[in-house]
Amino acid sequence: MILLNPGPVCLSARVRRALGAPDLCHRELEFAELQSSVRRRLLAVYGLDPASWSAVLLTGSGTLAVEAMLTSLVPRGSRLLVLENGVYGERLSEIARIHRIRSTPIRAGWGEPVPLARVAEALARTPHATHLAVVHHETTTGRLNALAPIAALCRERGVGLLVDAVSSFGAEELAFADWAPLACAGTAAKCLHGAPGLAFVIAQRAALARPCAPPRTLYLDLARHAEQQEQGSTLFTPGVPAFQALAEALAEHAERGGWRARRARCAELAERIAAELAALGVEPQLPASESSVVLRSYRLPPGIRYAELHAELRKRGFVIYAGQGRLHEQLFRISTLGEISDADVRRLARAFREILPPGRTSV
Repeated sequence: MILLNPGPVCLSARVRRALGAPDLCHRELEFAELQSSVRRRLLAVYGLDPASWSAVLLTGSGTLAVEAMLTSLVPRGSRLLVLENGVYGERLSEIARIHRIRSTPIRAGWGEPVPLARVAEALARTPHATHLAVVHHETTTGRLNALAPIAALCRERGVGLLVDAVSSFGAEELAFADWAPLACAGTAAKCLHGAPGLAFVIAQRAALARPCAPPRTLYLDLARHAEQQEQGSTLFTPGVPAFQALAEALAEHAERGGWRARRARCAELAERIAAELAALGVEPQLPASESSVVLRSYRLPPGIRYAELHAELRKRGFVIYAGQGRLHEQLFRISTLGEISDADVRRLARAFREILPPGRTSV
């Protein structure tokens, strides 16, 4: 089965073999070396200086990393601004509410660009705002939010930028030097092509040195995780096989040309699929210039229900993604992450031609 969802992805044979590597005890030297290697390689993806940045590893999904980032790096008494233009921006606000972090949303419609004028207005209207959180790749619609102007506004106001890069780290540009985020949250199981179960936060060491005190949670306390990992240890029992898989995935990522090459490959496949769908009258939800290369969303043709389209493609060996929430009956989404070959894309094109020949209005 070819997974066309943005994580978990189809693994390479090399990464899959790593999942079956010999068992390791997380309190032994072998695991300490593995963990240190993964942390170094995560920083190397974007050429980050280990003297200034730290990769903090967490066993869990990308949302765990996002929640750890917000709860650990927004001190008590601070004010957080949250940009919302999709499900995951709204999730940032939900995390803040649950942990009683004072927050103010800056809202746009799902799929709409971030309203920079509204961001500037919110920053001016909230002089006591200390942090701003934003989703880089909002997979609700595939929109890639433009972070450079947002980062510039944060710098002007002395506001710390926190980035949910769960669906972009490893396949989209993250200009750490220019954007100067306090931290970015990511995961193994999306753009890095690792296995599910391992997430991380890339944080400025200076930010980790000023943790939320007292901590809001036990398991999500980034400063404590970072301290233990610097010593070659770990706070709790980690998902060791996911570490082994990510080590191989990161090695493979680097050998294949890093994030730029992955971005180019995802873009190539995305454009080929978009062209095939356009020939069948299927329209994209967003222009390619505003979409991530990782995932594109498409409008369901009239008379075609998502459940039927999904079922027909699944019969042919492909899994696509539904629209979220109220977009469920309007959109379908296709991701080009994972071990997807040219032959797979040709088979997908044939499948769509069989299911949606020109002029057909029902499956």
